[in-house]
Amino acid sequence: MPAPPMRIDLGDTVLRAYTVDDAAAVARSVGESLEHLRPWMAWADRDSADEAFQRTRLKGVIGQWERGDEYQYGLFDLDETRVLGSFGLMTRRGRGTLEIGYWLHVDAGGRGYATRATAALTNVALATPRVTRALIYVDEANGASAEIPRRLGYTKLRTETVTPSAPGETGRHVVWIRETPLGQDANAEGDRELGKRPFARGPRELGRPTPSVRPGPPVI
Repeated sequence: MPAPPMRIDLGDTVLRAYTVDDAAAVARSVGESLEHLRPWMAWADRDSADEAFQRTRLKGVIGQWERGDEYQYGLFDLDETRVLGSFGLMTRRGRGTLEIGYWLHVDAGGRGYATRATAALTNVALATPRVTRALIYVDEANGASAEIPRRLGYTKLRTETVTPSAPGETGRHVVWIRETPLGQDANAEGDRELGKRPFARGPRELGRPTPSVRPGPPVI
């Protein structure tokens, strides 16, 4: 599977692969958002808000991109100093499938950032050779996260029962699926909404690998 672009320009924000030098910004974003993230993210603790911890973690996950296991991005403001969230493409769901995961900084919600970033990664995923579907897993109680695939025209595939790993989870994960790139179905809600904005349809238009940017960590 060819690697996705390492940098994606979204107009008002930038998705790009993390570097180890982003450790302070990641730690700061997590620390400011801990109470917001704790109900849904098992990793959301004080360690994750520590710069040294993040630097070590970032060093350890660069190989995931190089091996093609996970492709993770930070969502940055335009000067690329503030982490607004993390988004990733993950291969763990089997052949022909890429899973999209995400979290946002507590102050970044309600601005369409997550929707636009997820839309871009949906099109990157579905433009990847041999990938036929994009999946998003959301706990049944996490209504805010579920709005993103719903808004983008994903459909519910199934509900899986798992052991809850975070305090807000029910253990019932709704699996959302999309099999066509955004912009190809004028009757779908997500395609109508995204038609108002210039979204690229695949890696070539979304951007090319930037040599100075190193691959980054999984959604933390």
